[in-house]
Amino acid sequence: MLESYVTPILMSYVNRYIKNLKPSDLQLSLWGGDVVLSKLELKLDVLEQELKLPFSFLSGHIHELRIHVPWTKLGSEPVVITINTMECILKLKDGVQEDHESSGSSSTNRSTTESAKSSVKPRRIQQTAPSDPDLPPGYVQSLIRRVVNNVNIVINNLILKYVEDDIVLSVNITSAECYTVDEFWDRAFMDISANDLVLRKVVNFSDCTVCLDKRNASGKIEFYQDPLLYKCSFKTRLHFTYDNLNSKMPSVIKIHTLVESLKLSITDQQLPMFIRIMQLGIALYYGELGNFKEGENEDLVCHTKDILGNISGVEDETGSDMQYSTQYINQEPYMHQDDDQQQGWVSWAWSFVPAIVSYDDGEDDYTGTEGGTILHQQKSQALKDPIVSIGFYCTKATVTFKLTEMQAESSYYSPQKVKSKEVILWEQEGTTVEALMMGEPFFDCQIGFVGCQAMCLKGIMGIKDFEENVNRSDAEAYFFSCGENLSTKGMTYLTNSLFDYRSPENNGIRAEFILDAAHHKETYSEIAGMQRFGAFYMDYLYTMESTSGKVSGNQQELSSSKSEDLINVQEMSTKSLIVGPLNLRLDSSAVHRIMKMIVCAMEHEYEPYNKPKPDIVEGNRTMPNSEEVASLEEYIPTRLTSFTILKCTITISMAEFNLLGHLLPIIMGQKSSSGLLNAGSFQPLRPLPAIRILMDKINLEHSVPMYAEQLVQTVSSLSQPSDNLLHYCYAHCYLKIFGFQAGLTSLDIRGSYCLPTPIIPSFSTAIYGKLLKFPKYWTKQSHVPLTECIFELPNLTVQATRAQTLLLQTIYQSWSHVGNVSSAVVNEVLLNEVFQTLGVKSKNPLPTLEGSVQNVELKYCSTSLVKCASGTVGSIKICAKAPGDGGKEKLIPLIQGPSDTRDLHSSKWLNESRKPESLLAPDMVAFTIQNPRYMDYCHNSGAVLLASLQGLAVNIDPVLYTWLMYQPQKRSSRHIQQQPVGTVPLGMPVTRKKEDEVSVGSVPLAKQQSNQASEYASSPVKTKTVTGYHG
Repeated sequence: MLESYVTPILMSYVNRYIKNLKPSDLQLSLWGGDVVLSKLELKLDVLEQELKLPFSFLSGHIHELRIHVPWTKLGSEPVVITINTMECILKLKDGVQEDHESSGSSSTNRSTTESAKSSVKPRRIQQTAPSDPDLPPGYVQSLIRRVVNNVNIVINNLILKYVEDDIVLSVNITSAECYTVDEFWDRAFMDISANDLVLRKVVNFSDCTVCLDKRNASGKIEFYQDPLLYKCSFKTRLHFTYDNLNSKMPSVIKIHTLVESLKLSITDQQLPMFIRIMQLGIALYYGELGNFKEGENEDLVCHTKDILGNISGVEDETGSDMQYSTQYINQEPYMHQDDDQQQGWVSWAWSFVPAIVSYDDGEDDYTGTEGGTILHQQKSQALKDPIVSIGFYCTKATVTFKLTEMQAESSYYSPQKVKSKEVILWEQEGTTVEALMMGEPFFDCQIGFVGCQAMCLKGIMGIKDFEENVNRSDAEAYFFSCGENLSTKGMTYLTNSLFDYRSPENNGIRAEFILDAAHHKETYSEIAGMQRFGAFYMDYLYTMESTSGKVSGNQQELSSSKSEDLINVQEMSTKSLIVGPLNLRLDSSAVHRIMKMIVCAMEHEYEPYNKPKPDIVEGNRTMPNSEEVASLEEYIPTRLTSFTILKCTITISMAEFNLLGHLLPIIMGQKSSSGLLNAGSFQPLRPLPAIRILMDKINLEHSVPMYAEQLVQTVSSLSQPSDNLLHYCYAHCYLKIFGFQAGLTSLDIRGSYCLPTPIIPSFSTAIYGKLLKFPKYWTKQSHVPLTECIFELPNLTVQATRAQTLLLQTIYQSWSHVGNVSSAVVNEVLLNEVFQTLGVKSKNPLPTLEGSVQNVELKYCSTSLVKCASGTVGSIKICAKAPGDGGKEKLIPLIQGPSDTRDLHSSKWLNESRKPESLLAPDMVAFTIQNPRYMDYCHNSGAVLLASLQGLAVNIDPVLYTWLMYQPQKRSSRHIQQQPVGTVPLGMPVTRKKEDEVSVGSVPLAKQQSNQASEYASSPVKTKTVTGYHG
């Protein structure tokens, strides 16, 4: 009878997770075809063992469980398991934050052995099931596989709650259904065949609501916040590929989820709690929950890694008390346990597939060890880790930030109500989160989105700047934009997903995966990421390779007793983040909203998950042998991070209102001012002067050793470590900025910016710094630098008229002085002087001062004994551009250095060209300063000052007096709202035309000024440091 095969399987799983069941009653009900069980209590310890999560269950119960088995049509209709109202409450395990020895009743300490025992139970049930001579064994196995592959699971009203401190996070899903589908993703009764070794499933989630509330000291929620997510529906597609019909585990697993519309809402009171939940995820990722003792709780660390898909294991530093050589080794016996244990949390349907298909060999193939049950060497050679692809895709997402205020009801006894007001809206299109992993040796995560923008809503701090009655255009509300939109970009964010009709899985082709680091970096380059997304792209890659080939999780065992195995393992971690062309407009509305969010995030601080350990340095450290030093010289695992911004445009407008005095003290850690907000009616100021900053490219590179403390312990114990080993004991940071330029612009009444008037022509610069890791280990080696910084500036030019500097001063004062807005008269005159009207020549053009500094290099270094700084400045030039005869401009040198001042007294020197005499001229200024940290060491390393100054020529010219004495005067012929020279759309980057790049001296000042420095200021004295631009 088929009942004798199927019934034990269903009974074993129901009885495993549910308390106080009578197997006889359950068996009779199953044979009748339907089972209805009510008010069930879950076995919480079993759930903790099987899920291996760092959470413990406070409660768990099922209101009703229904099991429908169509005995007469078992080969064509699915078994349906329905759960009505399931509720579970979780909290962070006490053993994670405290000592695990105190949690004797916790299932964590015995999870390895318990799960090893439970993994054998289904197999024994299958072995003890009676055999029917009328049913051949192959048919039974085939039929059971068909039944398992087509199980339908329906959950109605799933409630999950997580509590921590004053946080209550609840997830409510109205309906979730999992069923088997065909190649067109339509519901069907399918099975794996020799021609199509694929199993497809779909999980539909309806009306998912996520709430985040705060509870008081008694554990009650006084008032409920708006839901983070309200009634969101999404669908998940699962695709399993098998190597053959007898495969017990899929070789390729794809789980992809698509959300059409995701609308998140965060209030000011929810923001600190939301950040706390994010910090919890990061702490789980890096395994930073608690301090583990050596050799005691590695199993909990590894169980966390199993659940996170080995994500935590890629860069784990939790076992800081363990020796450096055992970081790679102690994990192995736990990471490569019996595959039955690693299946339970992915899907109930296929989790027991290995259990119901009997193995050819008996239990003698399993060898019991102290750490857990591992397969015999011959068995482990035949098994390998599956390739797992997890993806999340969202077509359009919005995040709304709200400010709340309490409202009391008319009655005294009525409860208080919370009223929320929207202030910021973040919109995002085409979001992708993809993870690809294969056991421990390979993990990759890619995140990207096509476009995003942020806009201001309503009012802020009593200023009704975007209320309905304020006449402002929609374009002015958007203060940030990046990337493109889906209408122009297309559906590139779904490329090669299970929702892409062009993907291999949707065309009957087996997908190819790139599991090689070199090939991966070549394929998923920055250019490829920007072409697919456009706004943001992140690629995080972790690989573990051996010198003889890749290490596969179940194909190679690392001995826990031989530290020489460290030589054969090479780990690498790289993160690459790219942000596409972006526009950021910082006006009063945007700045106050951003500052308010920061203040709200700082209003509640929680205890950190990972408390820093006391600095205890062992007195007697073992010296590493020559083989260990040679292996470190050959390869040291490092984390590399690269962050790049392309084409950045930042516009800083003059403050139309300034209430930062109520926000900045809180951000700086001080008490907020007690004064009340005197917010009056808001009136937009037009024209609105602004500073526009453009940068072609910003690149930040950061590197740090993966196991810093263990490395430093080893290297610092050496008497004379090599430069290569010392290099890896530092955290390195390298910042490069290309094409930085700044100018003045203004926003007119029609919402358009005029072409910028250049203040700082384009230049590039670079900063490098390094910081010694764990300096406590280097106290005996005082010559090792603790910090080192290098700053390079090949060329910098600043040019401005006195009117432009006054306008810059006005913009600065509007932000620095609370409540200060310059009068309209001054703004009008300055704007008319700075931004010349099209076709109108100025009667008295203002002189322009232009200053240039070249070849600046500054260095700073500090050791445990001294601090030292040195630097050079190649040349300094300041000149004035004033109107000359015939409308031509003349250059008047004011300061020049280095300069040969031997003939300075003669009139001949004044008439000579001020071009540099030689590219090999000495630096204008060179200096070195050394200062001891402690006066006790003055006799060993005293204070030093060395300085060298070349000749400097200064010319006092009347044009300088004219520039300084300028005062804006009212001109009645102009109007404040006149059209300035050329307008560009709001927030769009300005592209300079070729004809605008002519020299300023060849055209009247009424025309647009050049964005280039004069020939005098830009002529090099010499070329010493060069910052190249690698596009």
